[in-house]
Amino acid sequence: MSTLLQTIATEQAEKAKAHFRHLHQHPEMAFEEHETAAYIAEQLKSWGYEVTTGIGKTGVVGRLKVGDGKVSIGLRADTDALPVKECADLPYKSKVEGRSHTCGHDAHTSMLLGAAEYLARTKQFNGTLNLIFQPAEEIMGGAPAMIKDGLFDRFPMDYVFGLHNMPGLDAGKIYFTGGPIMAAVDNWEIELTGKGSHGSMPEKSIDPLVAGAALVMSLQTIVSRNVAPKDSSVVSVGAFQSGDAGNVIPQTAILRLSVRNSTPATRVMVLDKIKSITKATAEAYNVTYEIREGQPGAILVNDESQTEKCIQIASEVLGAENVITPGPTFMGSEDFAFYAQQKPSVYGFIGNGDTPMVHHPMYAFDESNLPVGIAYWVGLAQNYLR
Repeated sequence: MSTLLQTIATEQAEKAKAHFRHLHQHPEMAFEEHETAAYIAEQLKSWGYEVTTGIGKTGVVGRLKVGDGKVSIGLRADTDALPVKECADLPYKSKVEGRSHTCGHDAHTSMLLGAAEYLARTKQFNGTLNLIFQPAEEIMGGAPAMIKDGLFDRFPMDYVFGLHNMPGLDAGKIYFTGGPIMAAVDNWEIELTGKGSHGSMPEKSIDPLVAGAALVMSLQTIVSRNVAPKDSSVVSVGAFQSGDAGNVIPQTAILRLSVRNSTPATRVMVLDKIKSITKATAEAYNVTYEIREGQPGAILVNDESQTEKCIQIASEVLGAENVITPGPTFMGSEDFAFYAQQKPSVYGFIGNGDTPMVHHPMYAFDESNLPVGIAYWVGLAQNYLR
């Protein structure tokens, strides 16, 4: 264990745990993180940061400049929770019914707060540190909102870094991969409109439910018959809502899709196929349709040279045996990808051990990871801001 990690474990771990447990008990949904933002801002101000709130609605940026260094970096943590009822039996369980931090964003925020306090107290860096506490990652809206609100214009940055816990990877180890590491997600909604009728008189209806069922099955052919096996793509219909009673043919059917692609060319092809299949199915079943597109997706791409630098820094801080490269890539998505489109960026994963996956009701963050994440952030800031 490095001297820095030992120091962090001694001086910051319990404080970070207190932040974590407080945030865990008070989860807030995307763009509703008002109390969370206030808590973060209060801590940062007490340590001497210049704090700006309300960026991208509920985002917070803490800025600290030390010395005359010209380099400016951004460290990002996400803050929003999920509409999931927590089932893990924890002494600090969520106090909000049907809401929980079952993705670990409370831990990400706590690690960055721990690093923030240590860096402000020691001031062992030369340059500008920007701490980005971002809302609404779960709906892929927080990063675009903060960027649109002038994040990089108001707080110039040369590099941006992110870190996410990941169940199934060894606890206490950090994983890095250069290049594409997470897929682009596009969340679309398709509404089919027909003509309702009594269930005993289907001939007087135009049944959108039947059209929707056909569409669900047809959409599954996009990946199986159009995407090369060497590429990765997923088209999932996660919700199909139509009708309320067994003896009523409904007027509308709504399908909600989660579409993920690992390459830009595949993404364009898959989305075009969804449009053409929806149009053809609607015509075949004599219904009308509307496609409502969500926030356009983006593939998360790590800057190759900066990834190598992060690997070196993490190895010095955590020990080479605790840094794994290349790490895994995922079909999951992250709106950190929008930062990476504008600035050289690196996004790493910290293993959470053999626990239920993120978003699972039994998921629980491994608190022993808190000093590991803090030490990585501190090491990163001290090395980039020399």
